[in-house]
Amino acid sequence: MIEVLTAPDGSETQLRLRPPRALDARQFVLLFEVLAGVMWLVAGFGWVTGNVFAPLFALLYSLLLAVALRVLWRSGERQEEIRVVPACVEVIPAPGELPVFSAHPHWVRLITDDERVRLASSGRQVEVGSFLAPAERQALAETLEGLLAASDGCNRRR
Repeated sequence: MIEVLTAPDGSETQLRLRPPRALDARQFVLLFEVLAGVMWLVAGFGWVTGNVFAPLFALLYSLLLAVALRVLWRSGERQEEIRVVPACVEVIPAPGELPVFSAHPHWVRLITDDERVRLASSGRQVEVGSFLAPAERQALAETLEGLLAASDGCNRRR
């Protein structure tokens, strides 16, 4: 997901990049409850028919499922910010962190290929939007190209 935030005076544009999410937090909890509930029903049936280890495996599987869904949810919280102002282009990998890339827009090049979008300046490169879908990366490249051209007027895409 690409959010374009513009300052009221139009002097700064910020792109906030986030991975797409199919479910919200409540739906993730509901998914866990349904999967764990079905698993415990099957484990209960297994226990009744003589498998004394079924509840133990259901407990272990429930814990594994909870951890996996938690890791999946946390991976969706990633975020990148790209700030384009007349004097600087910055890439910030996460809110509150220092920029990993900073350069004057005149010296920034946009490098794109089928799989990556990169900003380059003075021999340094940084990939942006690696977690976006291919169509979103293409939209990101077009947006960045427009922002860089507007801030400088002579940036080229390679």
